[in-house]
Amino acid sequence: MHVLLPDVVNMVNAAKPLSMLSKNLNKPVMVELKGNKGYRGTLDGFDPHMNIVLKNAEEILDGEVVRKLELAIVRGDNVIYISP
Repeated sequence: MHVLLPDVVNMVNAAKPLSMLSKNLNKPVMVELKGNKGYRGTLDGFDPHMNIVLKNAEEILDGEVVRKLELAIVRGDNVIYISP
């Protein structure tokens, strides 16, 4: 019988979102943020804090595209979810 220590369980669970992001590098994603704001673009990179780098991004506010950006860097603290 294997018993996982709480720290090991947390590390395994933390790796799942990062593996999802790894699988979606260079693919289009939607990043929903606090405050009815979001970005849609090509996932170019991320870090363990879920800071996100998007290429060819559209900034979306209340469901409407408000501007287009070649590069957008999103702070992980503001992310509600990321959808492939």
